[in-house]
Amino acid sequence: FIYTTAKKDYAKKLLEVLDPKKKLIRHCLSQSDCVCSQGCYWKDLTRLGRDLAKTVALDHTMQGFPAQAANWISVPPWSGDPADEELLRLIPALGQLGQAVGRGDGDRKET
Repeated sequence: FIYTTAKKDYAKKLLEVLDPKKKLIRHCLSQSDCVCSQGCYWKDLTRLGRDLAKTVALDHTMQGFPAQAANWISVPPWSGDPADEELLRLIPALGQLGQAVGRGDGDRKET
């Protein structure tokens, strides 16, 4: 999933850059899928239709609901540097999360 507070046209252009062959990203949520409150757009992870106990979001800003703060992992903004490997550094942590989710909620270990 890509979930952005940007308008749908911008999101579509972004997907053309990130996944030109349309093989990696299956769904894109944009501004129209956000909740607007006092002129600010918030990403509501419940709109993904997934179990929030098994859902994480990576973002450089916390644009989600405070009640979903535990689901967000902060990452530095991407500046376009092709040598940026920040997301690669998250692979071990994401792997641990995936294993914890695979064991089920009752067996989850703290990471």
